[in-house]
Amino acid sequence: MGIKLFDSELKVMDVIWKEGDVTAKFIADVLKEQVGWNVNTTYTLIKRCVKKGAIERREPHFVCHALIPKEQVQEQETDELINKVFDGSVDKLFACLLDRKNLSADQIERLRRMVGDSGGDRE
Repeated sequence: MGIKLFDSELKVMDVIWKEGDVTAKFIADVLKEQVGWNVNTTYTLIKRCVKKGAIERREPHFVCHALIPKEQVQEQETDELINKVFDGSVDKLFACLLDRKNLSADQIERLRRMVGDSGGDRE
């Protein structure tokens, strides 16, 4: 299993994934605007991410560099969701998605094409 990041830590990572290498101050400014966090909260979360190995701190100016790609975290979180909520069954996840009433016909068709295009090569 990879690095487990909490929702608050993912907010920090998301700024870096979107913007590239940025200073801790930049991250603090963005998250103050987006979620109302103060600087100390953001810096604490950045330090947690550094300790977990998700972010590398570079000097000068406390520049934050992501050590893990967003896709890795998405895959890990998806696996966790499938295992926790759908008993490890991708079939149950897709059945749930396809049965949702708020999906448009176009969205459902795109999901069906994705499943058809994968051709079962992930087993």
